[in-house]
Amino acid sequence: MTHSISWFEIPTIDLARAQKFYETILGLELIPMDMPGIQMRMFPVPDHTFISGALTYAPDFYEPQANGTLVYLNANPDVQHVLDRVEAAGGKIIVPKTEISPEIGFMAVIHDTEGNRVAFHSVPAG
Repeated sequence: MTHSISWFEIPTIDLARAQKFYETILGLELIPMDMPGIQMRMFPVPDHTFISGALTYAPDFYEPQANGTLVYLNANPDVQHVLDRVEAAGGKIIVPKTEISPEIGFMAVIHDTEGNRVAFHSVPAG
């Protein structure tokens, strides 16, 4: 096993609202990927690693959680750049930018527009 994560799914109540929120705070464009019974907006896959995830809308299968599994999204080069956009986009900062260690970098935790608790991580340059 080369990676401990291969895919994640973040549940939504309003997929369009969640898509706008994540595109705004991360400065990227999510990719529509709908299947029977589930609507998805996939995070871009860099370098064909296929390690990614998606916002999902399937109300009979998913329910947003504020205290369940915690997913850390890449916020390089600096988690603060993402945090600076969270509240204006409708989210709430729960844990501000916090150093994990000089080698590992920084983390932060938010509540998104759907009520999910989501974390961000950035690695120090150099």
